[in-house]
Amino acid sequence: MVTVKESECVGCGACADVCPNDAITVDDIAVIDASKCVDCGACVDECPSSALE
Repeated sequence: MVTVKESECVGCGACADVCPNDAITVDDIAVIDASKCVDCGACVDECPSSALE
């Protein structure tokens, strides 16, 4: 599963916008729903602050 480096996440929402399974919500930082994430990597590629791995 994709993980969020909390200290790097700026909460921009770019990852949530590209997630095909709606597995990401953003309040102050991105939160990944493990039950929906299929490890496609779309969010990792889209994150401008490299906060996802």
